[in-house]
Amino acid sequence: MAEQSVLLATAGYDHTIRFWEALSGICVRTIQHTDSQVNRIAISPDKRFLAAAGNPHVRLYDAQTNNGNPITSFEGHTANVTALGFQSAGRWIVTGSEDGSIKIWDIRSPNVQRDYQLKAPVTDVIIHPNQGELVSCDQNGTIKVWDLGENRCTHELVPEEDVPVRSVSMAIDGSILVAGNNKGNVYVWRTKNKGDFTDLEAVKQVQAHKTYITKCLLSPDTRSLATCSADHTVKIWSSIDHGFELEKTLKGHQRWVWDVAFSADSAYLVTGSSDNSARLWDLSNSETIRHYNGHQKPVVCVALHDVSI
Repeated sequence: MAEQSVLLATAGYDHTIRFWEALSGICVRTIQHTDSQVNRIAISPDKRFLAAAGNPHVRLYDAQTNNGNPITSFEGHTANVTALGFQSAGRWIVTGSEDGSIKIWDIRSPNVQRDYQLKAPVTDVIIHPNQGELVSCDQNGTIKVWDLGENRCTHELVPEEDVPVRSVSMAIDGSILVAGNNKGNVYVWRTKNKGDFTDLEAVKQVQAHKTYITKCLLSPDTRSLATCSADHTVKIWSSIDHGFELEKTLKGHQRWVWDVAFSADSAYLVTGSSDNSARLWDLSNSETIRHYNGHQKPVVCVALHDVSI
């Protein structure tokens, strides 16, 4: 990870967003997010912007200057915004909220372009690699696929009745969909034709943790799955041939681990925890190689962008 090309940010309950030098562990910038706690952060593909999801607003900040004021605000949710993602060209963002809605916003004119109503608080939303569909999960335990072209929900999965699904992730080639729930279970589906949801096949269920999974994330090389949990650990599973065998358990955080981000080469991992810290892990030896200390309250979201552009 070449230092100057790396953007690493963390945020959480202390109403601040911190930017870090990934390799030195030095905090280089702090944004005061006075509205509320920050539930999710995301960095735009061109590294110009950082979006922060709070309660109930989403703010867009300049990631390249020291301007601490939001450039844009996205107003329309009425409760905690729990999910956030940039379209691959950076033209729009998607958000999901405990108000039971998923919204798409144009970056240039921050108006709601699409508004999908669910019957439950939204816990996560991701953009399909094809950029034409969304995958959401919710407190009712339902996973839904939304076709942006047809402007409707096209598929619905319920892995376990009435067990909230906390997180969803998709392989970069669209071949695998993974979900983690409040019972610590991970569910895996394969798409027969990569990215085609019309033929989803359930291939695996894994009891990954004995308590809540807070986040599940497939690595950029699609060879690994990371799961973080209320049990203070992060587990790495091999997704090769849909085996999902446990490869390693990362121990060190003292409280719940809330979020995780892979480096572009899938060799490193950043995590954020209720112990008020974030960590950088070397996955070759499962060691913490950097601690990011400075937050006064739980770190519930991390964002890492180390792709050269």
